[in-house]
Amino acid sequence: MDTDTDTGTDAGTDTGAGERAAARRMWHLLEPVHAVVYYAPEAYEEAAALGYGTAERWPAYFAWRAAPLGPAGAGETTAAFHSFSPDMVARYVPESWRIAAPDAVLAARTRAVTRTYAALLGPGADTPGVAEAATLARRVAGAAVPAGPLSAANAALPWPADPAAALWQAATVIREHRGDGHLRALREAGLDPVESLVSFAAIGAAPPEVFASRGWTPAAWEAARSRLAARGLVDAAGAATEAGRELRAQVERRTDELAAEPWRVLSDDEREHLAKALEPFWVAAIGSGLLPGVNTLGIGKV
Repeated sequence: MDTDTDTGTDAGTDTGAGERAAARRMWHLLEPVHAVVYYAPEAYEEAAALGYGTAERWPAYFAWRAAPLGPAGAGETTAAFHSFSPDMVARYVPESWRIAAPDAVLAARTRAVTRTYAALLGPGADTPGVAEAATLARRVAGAAVPAGPLSAANAALPWPADPAAALWQAATVIREHRGDGHLRALREAGLDPVESLVSFAAIGAAPPEVFASRGWTPAAWEAARSRLAARGLVDAAGAATEAGRELRAQVERRTDELAAEPWRVLSDDEREHLAKALEPFWVAAIGSGLLPGVNTLGIGKV
């Protein structure tokens, strides 16, 4: 079922297409700004200082991302993160809060962001352009009506004084707002967490082995594939059928529709100005070589 009701009066005219495309474009620009911190050496150093293991990225990842929720348990975190297997989440939460309290994690997260962008941008991290980008992004973040626990929790945090850190926090509120809306779209499509990943892999968003990072067992993956096959969404080889591709297209369309709402606070010119101001950030993030070339979000693929 197509849940998008923003259509024009003329048959075949979709007046919301431009807004959805703009929201997706800004997500592509903001996501590297947010995500690089999960891989940055400065963030690993801050995590190690708190007592987290750094042989892999997951102890710090779960701490950094879940800390705005407070001392959340495994069930609450699993529901908020959606795509991770409950067993994987339970390995890190609530153990994270026995190592460091959420408030301490949040303070370290801000230090990690500030240090990361100081390293990536050098003197460019403290310029009027950064402050201006942070101001514009904060307006969008302020217009993002919380769509779920992660967007609400991040929106409630105090704003850092450092402009680059403030821009990162605004980017985080915006991307978690989009993510919470995406979960709504997946639920509307009748896709549970592992089915969401299997169906995404089936349209070529990323190879199935990339999604192994979410902790689902091969048996759970195959069971989800069987359920999707019974619905006519994947074929015997696990590739998406026409119906499967259409359902995922509806999910992405609905996600973009929900994500577009806070961007209406900016004019077209202001949005273009922000896109230009973000260029040094995403160029530095991507050029750092820290981010994986293939990701579970399907950026560049969908």
